[in-house]
Amino acid sequence: MRGTDRQCRCPLSQVELSSRYTSVLLVAKQLSKEYASPNGALRILSNINLTLETDAAISIMGPSGSGKSTLLYILGGLEAPTSGTVSFSGRDISQVRDDDLATFRRESIGFVFQDHCLLPQCTVLENVLVPTLVGKADPEFPTRARRLLDAVGLGPRLNHRPGELSGGEKQRCAIARALIHKPGLLLCDEPTGNLDRTTAAGVADLLFEVQKEMILIVVTHSAELGGRFAERYEMDNQTLIPL
Repeated sequence: MRGTDRQCRCPLSQVELSSRYTSVLLVAKQLSKEYASPNGALRILSNINLTLETDAAISIMGPSGSGKSTLLYILGGLEAPTSGTVSFSGRDISQVRDDDLATFRRESIGFVFQDHCLLPQCTVLENVLVPTLVGKADPEFPTRARRLLDAVGLGPRLNHRPGELSGGEKQRCAIARALIHKPGLLLCDEPTGNLDRTTAAGVADLLFEVQKEMILIVVTHSAELGGRFAERYEMDNQTLIPL
């Protein structure tokens, strides 16, 4: 049976969420992105600049196809810009080698997507621990995973598989997984896009709770979710416009 989205949670104060970085600075300079097409280069982003410091929380809104997800992937090192640079805490991501970039993303950046991307054959606890299977082992990871799951309301469901969870529970599991390495940057691409209004509000509440000593960027086409942020941007005509 699938559970409900209303679960008792331990206080987030009992979970160490602070990034390994004493301060975080994300700087994007003159970012542009083009894709090849039969009719020539198709420009998606044009000369975007953005600077965010520790504790910043912003939303980026815009219709589907406006380039907001592409921008998010570039900021997270999942895609390379055609031109421009992205630096994270003084490190130029574009200069990081591919093998080192994978390690950097895994340990420094948390990702939450519209599709929770949970492994159906794994339990909730195992899904949260997936990012820890590569790299240096830490005996504290299982304890931390349990505390995170308790904090997001999934303590009673550690041994359940994704097929036994509701949509909101799956997304909260994905949030716990994104936090396992104490990232300095949390990137969310339409995190409530597949959820009903009530469940979406609960997931949004959780994102604001966990956003502590890290940068939070949420891409959404939902005016309701985007409007909850004090700092808001809109993708328009390939550029990023503050609202």
